Amino acid sequence: MIVDRFGAMGTQVEVHGTDHAALDEVQAWFALVEACCSRFRPESELSRANARSGQAVEMSPLLAEIMAAADDLRSRTGGLVDAGIGERLIAWGYDRTFAEVADRASIPAPGGGDGWEVDGPLLRLAEGTRLDLGGIAKGWACDRAVEMGLATMVSAGGDLRSSDPTLAVDVRGASGETLAEIAVGMGGLATSSTARRRWTAGHRRVSHLIDPRTGAPVVSPVVGATVTAATALEAEAGAKAVLLLGEEGLAWADRRPWIRSALVEWHDGSVFATAEAAA
Repeated sequence: MIVDRFGAMGTQVEVHGTDHAALDEVQAWFALVEACCSRFRPESELSRANARSGQAVEMSPLLAEIMAAADDLRSRTGGLVDAGIGERLIAWGYDRTFAEVADRASIPAPGGGDGWEVDGPLLRLAEGTRLDLGGIAKGWACDRAVEMGLATMVSAGGDLRSSDPTLAVDVRGASGETLAEIAVGMGGLATSSTARRRWTAGHRRVSHLIDPRTGAPVVSPVVGATVTAATALEAEAGAKAVLLLGEEGLAWADRRPWIRSALVEWHDGSVFATAEAAA
């Protein structure tokens, strides 16, 4: 087994495989997706689309496929996972790569609704709407790299996709301790957490997870949520939704046939899980 690591999309990517050339292709693949979907690169296709809110934009096949996936996840999660929160992220201070994010002196005014729709290759953003594809693009890139046969496992910023039926992963808590070992096998796993990527706005400690229902950083008794599903992208969406739902998150996950298992860590260190995760 060959293991490779590289930086992409503002995080560390780990790749497992058996062919050096194929692993090199994974790095090139992530670079391609980042060049398309980064909101921090003014020349990216996503940034150009964000600059044209209020208009219809024709997307490349790559962005169109990712946006179709984002639209599907928005529907599956009842709007809890919404790529249209980019403007609110910027308002709260996440307006540059996270390594450069600075504390804000004040809390921003409440924002309006964010609206976007896809119609085949066409993307329409409501005036003032900006998209953020960070987690969605990472999970999607992991999935495609494994599905293309370039690697047996790809992990990026908490999102993981595997074609190894024996793969098991240690889930770590906010303090770095192991909470559980979860069998991933041939499928995806993702963890969403408010313990990292934090800064101060006014007198409030905030995270990068925006709740689309409020337009503000999430307030939840859950500090971290881990979900397994058939794909990294589904797991990414499921983990974010479970965290946003807080006390209701595990019950919500249990009712979703596309979610295999879910585990949450509360702020007091308590750990709870669906029956599948606890097995």
